[in-house]
Amino acid sequence: MTDLPAARNARTRDASALLIGSLASGLLAYVFFATATRALGPADAAPVSVLWTYWSLSSAAFTFPLQHWVARTIAAHGDEARVRSALPRVAAVVAMASVVLGLLAWIVRADLFGRDDVAFPLLVAGVTVGSGVMGISRGVLSGRRRFGAVAGELVAENGLRCLVAFGLAVAGVDEPLAYGLALLSGHGVVVCWPSSLMVRRGRSAAIKTDGRSAVAFLSGASSGQLLAQVVLTGSPVLLALRGGSAAEVTALFVGLALYRAPYTLGLGLVAPLTGMFTTYTVRGEHASLARALKLIVVGGVLGVVAATAIGSTFGPALIRLVFGADVRLPADTSTALAGGSAVAVANLVTTVLVLALGRAVVVAWAWAGGLVVALLVLLLLAGAPGSEVDHTAWSFVAAQTTAFVVLTATGHRLVTRPTRQAGATSDREREMREY
Repeated sequence: MTDLPAARNARTRDASALLIGSLASGLLAYVFFATATRALGPADAAPVSVLWTYWSLSSAAFTFPLQHWVARTIAAHGDEARVRSALPRVAAVVAMASVVLGLLAWIVRADLFGRDDVAFPLLVAGVTVGSGVMGISRGVLSGRRRFGAVAGELVAENGLRCLVAFGLAVAGVDEPLAYGLALLSGHGVVVCWPSSLMVRRGRSAAIKTDGRSAVAFLSGASSGQLLAQVVLTGSPVLLALRGGSAAEVTALFVGLALYRAPYTLGLGLVAPLTGMFTTYTVRGEHASLARALKLIVVGGVLGVVAATAIGSTFGPALIRLVFGADVRLPADTSTALAGGSAVAVANLVTTVLVLALGRAVVVAWAWAGGLVVALLVLLLLAGAPGSEVDHTAWSFVAAQTTAFVVLTATGHRLVTRPTRQAGATSDREREMREY
């Protein structure tokens, strides 16, 4: 008989390790960038900042979807055989993406990096491959329920970057390329968990798949996560394009960075939630999925209430305390950013549930719809009272809310639909077996 208290304690330890690992990894990422900026100066650090931004987008487009796909597939079938079978095609897609993105970066290298050499475009290609490798590694570790190792890898990735950057700064190195290589070096931590790149044969090893279903799933998941990351981090860029001052852009950037902290912590829960939601899906436990979705909605509403209260009362003062007295964010804008960031946390968990149900394309459509609504809000607010910062902040809220409505509505439809006939295998279970 299963030792339930021991199982609960193990889950608690796993969740705690992942939360701590996510927080530490997020902090170390900013420490790396701060170290590079101080060592190089704001102007010379520009190409590193562009590469750092691309790394965050690449993580959303490759690391997260690959991690989810691997963990979901292992949870659905009980072994790694299907991952092993589909991996060559998936690896080919990542390799092709790295070549295309590296070539595009080379074409616009002068505008992106302010340099005419091929070094940073090659780093873009390398970061793409590295993000894919990290996704496979974390997915395998998650599928094997080695969540402590997942947490360790999260911390080690950015920890190694910081160590290399510190060493360069102490040595007085002032070449941006060196710090770009330091960012790329973080992916090298996978050598500490070599078994995570050795996908095992399983009892279903005789089953062969050409990987097309895996690539289709990853295409939807990657598109959706990339759009989600653009919504989450792109408001300062949008404000700059709309004529916002440097001070306004900086204030919006630091406000989002501060209120994004719960989202960063939430990333640590992705690994165990993937396995849990997938297990419910394969077993046809729609009641459990429905309860999970209700908890997400209730938790999201409570989170928004708490976040907006904090954002309106303590937010502006907290931003000045953390980022300096010269950084000022109006209370209304602070409230909007805090509330929208709380919705982003709920969207993250709902995305994991919808992906576990095999509806990756819905994630992409949800965020595409969110972007369209955000642009419509900006058009409607044009000329209305309030600053451009306020208008941009509310467009961020509109995008997050739209995505949440689409994702939760889809999740509700999938987990509450009745089976067509008693004892019949549901479409979702059949699809999961074929996957």
